[in-house]
Amino acid sequence: MVKAESHGLMHDSRKRRILGDVLAHLFLAVMAVIWLIPIVWVFAESFNKNTAPYTKTFFPTEFSLDNYIALFTDKSVLDFPKMFANTFIVACFTCVISIAFVLSVAYCMSRLRFRTRRTFMNVVLILGMFPGIMAVSAIYFILKAMGLTGDGMTILALILVYSAGTGAGFYVMKGYMDTIPTSLDEAALLDGCTRLQVFTKIIVPICKPMIVYQAIIGFLTPWLDFVMAKVICRTQSNYTVALGLWLMLQKEYIQNWYARFAAAAVLISIPIAILFIVMQRFYQESMAGSVKG
Repeated sequence: MVKAESHGLMHDSRKRRILGDVLAHLFLAVMAVIWLIPIVWVFAESFNKNTAPYTKTFFPTEFSLDNYIALFTDKSVLDFPKMFANTFIVACFTCVISIAFVLSVAYCMSRLRFRTRRTFMNVVLILGMFPGIMAVSAIYFILKAMGLTGDGMTILALILVYSAGTGAGFYVMKGYMDTIPTSLDEAALLDGCTRLQVFTKIIVPICKPMIVYQAIIGFLTPWLDFVMAKVICRTQSNYTVALGLWLMLQKEYIQNWYARFAAAAVLISIPIAILFIVMQRFYQESMAGSVKG
């Protein structure tokens, strides 16, 4: 009787576990469909032959490549290739500068000890609690005083603003560096390494997963930001893709540019997707990447 009863309990728990797994997978499948529908719609809309924003069907009835062709050939209203190039240049420089900046600040905060260290981190933490939009006016007037708001200096101004803004996010990188044993630093110093060699040959290879994270954040910021770009960029020749997409949906352009808006959204996602594909393998690397000088 005891064996039969225990067998029944085990059977019931097994059925409950199977039911729980089925419900969990069903929920995830529904959420995946909900998440994919907008992406599929934007991709399908980018091939829509009808450029008007209002249609009777969810998916296009006629497909064409005219929207993609018009983005690169019709420059009478919006110069999308110029906007794309501006954003790509800003994103590449911001990505590289932000990585170097955040790595250096995080290393100093994690490994070095000096008098104003804790005060500096507390000030940065407090400033991070305020929304960045509060500093937009001040940043603009600082750039204007430096002569960086003219047409020829807008790209440089955007690179400086986005790169400097990522520096305040050193806390995540510092937290990761704090998990690296200091014994590795001490062993390298005993072997004759300098502080710079410890940083480049021990800390940096171990921090590859966080470097990938910072690279993605630094690259995405110029593609997604609208407020700062709108304040700094005064003419269309200096617009980024975020401003270009916003302009496509204005009432004077939306009838002819709505489907092109979807095509532009697809094109903008390509560099981001490539970055994720290239960088994802570095997520698996950690301690094995360090070498001793």
